[in-house]
Formats: sequence, structure tokens, C-alpha cells
Amino acid sequence: MNRMKLLLAGLLALVLFPAAALAQALPDLGGKTVVVVTENAYFPLQFVDPASGKPVGWEYDAMEELSKRLNFKVEYQNTSWDAMIQAVSDKQYDMGMTGITIKDDRKEKVDFSDPYMRSEIFMLVRDDESRFAEPKAFAADEKLLVGAQAGTSPFYVAVYNVLDGNEQNPRVKLFETFAASVAALQAGDVDLVLTDSAGGKALVATSGGKLKLVGDPLQAEDFGYIFAKGSDLVAPINAGIAALKADGTFDKITQKWFVDYKPAK
Repeated sequence: MNRMKLLLAGLLALVLFPAAALAQALPDLGGKTVVVVTENAYFPLQFVDPASGKPVGWEYDAMEELSKRLNFKVEYQNTSWDAMIQAVSDKQYDMGMTGITIKDDRKEKVDFSDPYMRSEIFMLVRDDESRFAEPKAFAADEKLLVGAQAGTSPFYVAVYNVLDGNEQNPRVKLFETFAASVAALQAGDVDLVLTDSAGGKALVATSGGKLKLVGDPLQAEDFGYIFAKGSDLVAPINAGIAALKADGTFDKITQKWFVDYKPAK
């Protein structure tokens, strides 16, 4: 076989077997146990399935795929959002996952993986809402309230992109979880909740016509896993993220949880 035929054969192999070639290049973590902390309160990234009582969601499926490709075992732990970044920084856990936006101030405490998902922040309202459809109109009506989880990106967008920049503004009603803020919206206790685009679309699709997204995106953000500073897990996880993006696995998981999933009633 001449050099040209060898070159063509090699190129053909890469075209026909890209996933296999990529998988062979991934790091092998040797079956080590990785302790991953989450909150189970950010539908549909991670939440407790009402039918089975088990934690499920996009991030669980993604982590399962990462563990298979990189050869590690996952041990899940739970903590609240407000304690998570510090706990990972203190090495109480190896990784954190709960739709954590990659931000420079957070990088002072933890290392981030490469982004595994890009999302945009939208306004989520009840389906019969007609008083506002953009931030300026919401801010102008002092009777309107926004629900948020303290310390999250939607909280800061509500404070700085929608209202007056005062983090103590009484129009921002705080809830322990994102799910609680959505429940308050549906009950009429608040008038607006900010949500990422993927989660918002899933909430609208499963609300039975009771919720809708309005207006243009207020902010774009990238989600990443977090690690203690200097963790040797960052590079392998980044390699796994790249592989799962390249072979369409992340797209399939997104289809499952953001489009096809219908929670039990």
C-alpha cells in the first residue's frame, strides 16, 4: 500500500470511528471514587423524581456518562446551594454540580471545568400575565414581586438587571430553592421568576398552560462543575466534557430532560 493509500485509509478511519478514537484518548481514573455534591433542587438539571423518589436529571445522566468514559465511581452527597462553593473549596467534596454559573468572583474560591451547558436568563410568568413583558415595565410597577434563591445568578439578574441594584430590595422575595420560587409564582405570591432558557422551556412545557416565558434574554451564562483549587480532576473532566459534546451525547441528554421528559402527576 503506497503512502497516499495509507493516508486515505487513516482519514477514513477517523471519519468512520471518531467516537472510538476520542474514547481511546480519554484519561483513565482507575476506578477511583469521586464525591460529587449537589442540591437536587434545579429542575431539570437535578431534582427528586416525584414518582420514584430518586434523584434524577440532566446532570446525573451527564455524570454517569463521564464516569463511564473516564473510569471513576461516583458517590453523591447533598448540601444547600449557599454552602456548596465554600464546602468544595474546603475539600469536603471532590466536585460540585448544580447548574453553577462560571464567574470570576467564584474562581477565587474554586476551579471550574469547561462549560458543559450555555443558558440564557428569561422572565418566567403566569400564563395570564399582561402587566409587563420586559424588565422596565416590571420595575416601574412597585406592586410587582420577583421570587429568587439568594446567591444565584437569577437573584443577581433580578437585583441588577431588573430592579435598582439594591440587594435588600423588598420586592425580591427569597426562597430556599428554585422550585419553591416557581411554586410561589404559580400560587400568585410573586409575579416573576427568572430562569435559564432550558429549564424555563421545560417548566412551561410541563405546566399545563399555566406558565410562559416573556421578553428577550436578560443574560447569557455558562454552567460548569466546581472543584477545590488545584484539583487534578479538572483536566480529565474537561476531556470528558469535550468528548460528550463531540459525539452528541450531551445533545441526547438535553433532548431527554428538556424536551421529552414529562413528570408524573
